[in-house]
Amino acid sequence: MSHSDPSLDGPPWDEDAPAAEVVERDPNTEDMFGAPEPAGMREAEAAAAPVEAASAAPKPAPTAAPAAAAEAPAGEGEAYTVLARKYRPRTFEDLIGQEAMVRTLTNAFATGRIAHAFMLTGVRGVGKTTTARLLARALNNETDSIDRPSLALTAHGRHDAAIMAGQHMDVMEMDAASHTGVNDIRDILESVRYAPVEARYKVYVLDEVHMLSTQAFNALLKTLEEPPPHAKFIFATTEIRKVPVTILSRCQRFDLRRVEPEILVDHLGRIAEREGMRIEPDALALIARAAEGSVRDGLSLLDQALVQAEKGELVQTTTVRDMLGLADRSQTIALFESIMAGRTPEALESFRTLYGYGADPVQVTNDLLEHCHAASVAKMLGPQATRLPNDQAQKLAALGAVISAGTLSRVWQMLLKALDEVRRAPNPADAVEMAIVRLAYAADLPGPEEALKALRDGEPVGGGAAPRGPSGGGGGGGASAQLAARPVAAPAALPDPQSFEAVVALIGEKREVGLQMDVQRYVRPVAFKPGAITYEAVEGAPVDLARKLASRLKDWTGRTWLIAANGQGGGETMIEVDRRKRAEERAAVEADPFVAAVMEAFPGAKIGEIRTLAAPVELPVIPDEAGED
Repeated sequence: MSHSDPSLDGPPWDEDAPAAEVVERDPNTEDMFGAPEPAGMREAEAAAAPVEAASAAPKPAPTAAPAAAAEAPAGEGEAYTVLARKYRPRTFEDLIGQEAMVRTLTNAFATGRIAHAFMLTGVRGVGKTTTARLLARALNNETDSIDRPSLALTAHGRHDAAIMAGQHMDVMEMDAASHTGVNDIRDILESVRYAPVEARYKVYVLDEVHMLSTQAFNALLKTLEEPPPHAKFIFATTEIRKVPVTILSRCQRFDLRRVEPEILVDHLGRIAEREGMRIEPDALALIARAAEGSVRDGLSLLDQALVQAEKGELVQTTTVRDMLGLADRSQTIALFESIMAGRTPEALESFRTLYGYGADPVQVTNDLLEHCHAASVAKMLGPQATRLPNDQAQKLAALGAVISAGTLSRVWQMLLKALDEVRRAPNPADAVEMAIVRLAYAADLPGPEEALKALRDGEPVGGGAAPRGPSGGGGGGGASAQLAARPVAAPAALPDPQSFEAVVALIGEKREVGLQMDVQRYVRPVAFKPGAITYEAVEGAPVDLARKLASRLKDWTGRTWLIAANGQGGGETMIEVDRRKRAEERAAVEADPFVAAVMEAFPGAKIGEIRTLAAPVELPVIPDEAGED
């Protein structure tokens, strides 16, 4: 201390002392409040440089770290945020496919008719938890210009960040799947009596509320019916049927709908574009189809698909199909056609080819179910009702036009049973092959009505031989022969129209005036054969015209009629034919020389109605008058 220079600045214990000798703190101890040793202290000790040098120049360690970080690739060392979390809706406008709910809530908040309890239900991934958080934000919406419950959410609300992070003290989120007991509900009931600390409302969000026990539901009833004015409850569940009706009756219920495939495809395409990735539209359609209306599932699959190609490269449809384990839809349609045509070897080879490419047997069975449904819907409503690409819809519509509704219904039932067998079978591929054999065998079998009619008329059933006479063999043939040999009363002759005009005349005979007018006005025949009509519908035709016509014809003729409204390039409607004939008749009359001479003799005259007079009736000759003559 005696050798110190009084001209130097600083405390006396820093005089001429090197930094290495000055030990201000034991490196093996922590701060008295538990804080770790400051980074600057560690750097100073590691530098082993004089204090004067350390104070004259900035420490090199802190400046080196940012430089290294700048040279590192963007995002390296950071946790990746999956797309389902990264693009979680921040406002009600971001919710896709839930316009009805948003409209109802908007009107309720605008008029001040805000319920005290909300029940959000829907399948997984449609936005129940996100909607609950948005509702909590809307109830406590507070900005410089908004001081009331409002759905106009902004990024700089006072409580928004804490609520969306699940950290707000007045917004309690509880997972009812892991807090099922009555004691957890008692904690809520104890806290609900107290006013909120800083927000407008105390909001209680209970996810998967159907998991609560019966005692927990009972404890919640009274408070849910008469809650304090500062409390709001928001429930979310995927199993609405497991929620007691006493709870449902005290809540305002919102059913979040599955997102339509077209909307989901557009949404996934926009997100892929924001991520700087390119993916084929058909690949997005496959992802939307596999998501089954769930936005979260779609984003998770998109996340998985985008890593199948380098940044900037196009993600191929075949790559996504292999990733999902899906079969090509055109190939499964061909498989369905082979089955319905009864070509068993071809159908088995088609399935084995799909299976060899990695198609899941369960998914192939699901595709066959979807094709059966699409063919049935197209048969009744036209190809546009299938929501499939035009070429696929036309194929299934043409297939449905030649297959009876009864056959499609039986195939649907058999496929449902086959799906259950495939899921439970030790070898799913073998179960699919056995199902194909059954379906191909049963596809061309007659229905119960056709079989009874064939037995009654003594005709072969199902393309086999005619029933044989009594034999000493099994009882099956004898029973058939006895049934066929019984005296059957001759049935009344049913009409059997052999042309489209005869069908229209039959409708008129049955006095179905409305149906007759619709057929004459909106039906342009494409093809006709007894029992099957294909036509092109005129714009404005009733959607149930084909179904109604097929039903009426079946009642009148006793046979099943296949009415398909999927034709293109049909002829003229009956009304158009009538108008054309009348125009041709008028033109022929006007071209007659006698009529033309009359029109010239009387300028300004017009031809009115043209009628065909009945032929003159020849009276019989009276014998007396004949004798006198």
